[in-house]
Amino acid sequence: MTGDGWFVGTQRDDTATGAEHVREGRADAPADWPARAVEAGFAPDEEAYYAALHEACIAATRGEATEAERAGDQQLVHAVRAMDDCTRTANELAERLSEWAGALFDEEGGGIAFAREVADREPTTPDEERAVSLADRVVGLVDEADELEAYVESRAPTVAPNLAAMAGPVLAARLIALAGGLEPLAKKPSGTVQVLGAEDALFAHLRGHASSPKHGVIYTHEYVRGTRPEDRGSASRALAGKLTIAARVDHYSGERKPELDEELDERMATIRARAEDDASAAEDDT
Repeated sequence: MTGDGWFVGTQRDDTATGAEHVREGRADAPADWPARAVEAGFAPDEEAYYAALHEACIAATRGEATEAERAGDQQLVHAVRAMDDCTRTANELAERLSEWAGALFDEEGGGIAFAREVADREPTTPDEERAVSLADRVVGLVDEADELEAYVESRAPTVAPNLAAMAGPVLAARLIALAGGLEPLAKKPSGTVQVLGAEDALFAHLRGHASSPKHGVIYTHEYVRGTRPEDRGSASRALAGKLTIAARVDHYSGERKPELDEELDERMATIRARAEDDASAAEDDT
């Protein structure tokens, strides 16, 4: 559509086609598009042209927003947030259930396992019926959380292959959710990725009430959690740096690059070797 207005090839009341032209149209230079539209017979005057342009732009923006919301990374965001909501709600209701069922039945217990036991009971009174029904809801939420996790594990490698391989599907989805999407995550510096999920601790640090957090949700990664405390800062920085690169590759190219995993493994091996070196030095001192 180079050199032609967005209105060429469409009718003024055909908003859908106009929106498509607005989204895909290009021009080499500015022009008096309202005048051209009137000359071409698209609109009787400039006012009608601008009214049609307004409707087409709104439709184009709505279409862009819908596509973005239905994108794979946003589906991961919804799924991992829903999974966490189900888990949190199930645990809260399980606590309530343990108090209620403990007063109705002979056995006592707590947590999800106890909820499953209660859900399998045959109620004999209206009170027991309500407690068993609540237990069913708890079990249902836990099962839904498990199914959502399975969905995340299967979907994340498609949406972000390098990030999912390096972080694991669930952690990759959490990072994407915390950032608000794969593109925002890819645009963040590694220092920000390192502390995603530790916002409360970070704000407390900025107010002077706590030390600076070394890591956020990436603590769940074995390379951080499984590293000795004095080396976790280095491990977190190394992991966050590679995760940031992985996110950028996934967003901008989508090409799987196993060498990123290898580079991270080598870096972590170097960091963890410090513990062996320190142990050897301690033995020599004795």
